[in-house]
Amino acid sequence: FMKNKKTIIIAIVAILVIAIIAGAIFIINKKAPKPEDALSTYISLLNEQKYEEMYNMISEYSKSQISQDDFVKRNKNIYEGIDAYDIKITPSETTKDGKTYSIKYDESMSTSAGTISFTNTTKLVKGDKDYKISWSSSMIFPELRATDKVRVSTLSAKRGEILDRNGEKLAENGNISSVGIVPGKLGENKEESISKISELTGVSTDYINTQISASYVKDDTFVPIKKVSADNTELKNQLLQIPGIKITSVDARVYPLGEEAAHLIGYVQAISSEELKQKEGKGYSSSSIIGKAGLEQAYEDTLRGIDGTEIYIVDENGTRLKTLATQNKKDGTDVKLTIDKNIQKNLYDQMKTDKGFFVVMNPTTGELLATVSTPSYNSNDFVLGMTTAKWNELNNDESKPLYNRFLQSYCPGSTFKPITAAIGLTSGKLTTDTTFNYSGLKWQKNSSWGDVYITTLTAYNGPKNIANALIHSDNIFFGQSAMQIGKDTFCSGLDKLGFNEDLNFELFTSKSTYDTDGKIDDEVQLADSGYGQGQILVNPIHMASIYSAFINNGNMIKPTIIYEENKQPEYLKENAISEEAANTIKEDLIQVVENPNGTAHDAKIDGLTIGAKTGTAELKKSKDEEGEVIGWFNAFTADETSAKQLVVVSMVEDANSVGGSHYLFPKVTQIFK
Repeated sequence: FMKNKKTIIIAIVAILVIAIIAGAIFIINKKAPKPEDALSTYISLLNEQKYEEMYNMISEYSKSQISQDDFVKRNKNIYEGIDAYDIKITPSETTKDGKTYSIKYDESMSTSAGTISFTNTTKLVKGDKDYKISWSSSMIFPELRATDKVRVSTLSAKRGEILDRNGEKLAENGNISSVGIVPGKLGENKEESISKISELTGVSTDYINTQISASYVKDDTFVPIKKVSADNTELKNQLLQIPGIKITSVDARVYPLGEEAAHLIGYVQAISSEELKQKEGKGYSSSSIIGKAGLEQAYEDTLRGIDGTEIYIVDENGTRLKTLATQNKKDGTDVKLTIDKNIQKNLYDQMKTDKGFFVVMNPTTGELLATVSTPSYNSNDFVLGMTTAKWNELNNDESKPLYNRFLQSYCPGSTFKPITAAIGLTSGKLTTDTTFNYSGLKWQKNSSWGDVYITTLTAYNGPKNIANALIHSDNIFFGQSAMQIGKDTFCSGLDKLGFNEDLNFELFTSKSTYDTDGKIDDEVQLADSGYGQGQILVNPIHMASIYSAFINNGNMIKPTIIYEENKQPEYLKENAISEEAANTIKEDLIQVVENPNGTAHDAKIDGLTIGAKTGTAELKKSKDEEGEVIGWFNAFTADETSAKQLVVVSMVEDANSVGGSHYLFPKVTQIFK
């Protein structure tokens, strides 16, 4: 028994020893580096463009064949030159010969010319602690020798142009002038010449000296300093008087209207590193131009051309050895707008020194004929290269020339009153016979309102009904109307008109809202909202669509800026208000112009019937402080037989200094004329 017991113990111990040894071997094997892991690490560093760390992974013999600087330069120039990214390998076979391991693998990478895929083999040498890669140029591409080079050939694609409804160009592929210096021709008075160039171009002398002192520059090298408009003849003639100046013509995006349509059209510039990363895999390269604002940005995918690119290997004599990848050129597509260049330019000229906007729309088709924001900037300045001083000037200008006003939302003042009336008539809470009894120029419901009153500007004879209240722009009537309609019905009526919704327009617009929190809080706010104050904010393009309902039997036309042949009506909101309400408001707004007492009577046009509504809104920062006053003027063609069907929505800031909304009358009526 004792002998058997001893035998069992020995057997158990032996098993345990074997298990421990096996476990140790397993752990050692598990922790031991593999040549495939080293290769994967190398490729990871390549994706991260850590070329110095890659160099540390190659063998001593490989290092004796190429210095770190040359290794970094070769890898960087090739991989980044072809815009390589997402480099992946899949090992398929590993063989061993002593301390040397050969790994066969499949490799793929995305480049500016598409995906390059190939099979390659790399050798690794096992050292004391890790594996070192036997590196040569063939590790980049199997066919690449040390003396060979990788070339990228680009066939530039054209960007689509932006046209107005008549085919007039609003953004085109044109030419600009590149002003440069040939250093060897600056003459004896070099510093004086550079100073004159700096003064005329706005480019600092430090920048000029840095450019002409670059390592690549020789006496006969043309060194670009500044881009200027091709038609800036006066400046070019002045520059050509200076020794060493040379001016060449280069292709560039050109905006014929400049300031007149900048907020609508936008501009292009060189792609940023952040944008290049976001657009990875979409055919952009580090030299791409991309839309940065306006329609250039919104229609980037349509307008952009995709350059044709070919990546190939050449020998030291420039002889082509192998084509690695090819991508065919694809020109961009033109975008034709509903905009009328002449109306756009005319309106900008009418108000270029003021702060405001114009929106002009065909209410039967929804086509926008003009969208103007003033003051403006020049799109061409961004293409030509904006100086820091110019950029700071635009950013710090109190009139906000970079601010696109027709995309924002504003307090509408009395131009909102027809909307309140339409909601009341549609809901049945108001009728054309509804009247309110009050006298004087201020009113409050009762003493519970404290010192809060609704005030109006003009006393008038006749019943206090919708028609008279619109003609005389009576705040008290529409404050009481909103209260009679009731908060729930009033808000639901606005929701039916598209408040609190995205406009689904080609450019992003601010929403029209009746309160920042989506609800009207109390009775006073409801009353104030009835005449376009309170928290009411309306986007001008949305306002044009709402006003279109008055001449479309209650249907709101969908605004668009993209031209279509034989454009058929498409509605943003059908039956937004009742047909009866629409026609009633239309007739009342005609009287705002036709009636001698109407607030827009001075806008009457002989031989043409228009409807219109004026509006003045005070933007108070606090209850006791006077705020900025803005003036609105909305007008529409009220004669359905007229060849020119228009809705015009306009606004000017600092209205008190220019005479209120009446300042807009001649600017708007000349469009109808």
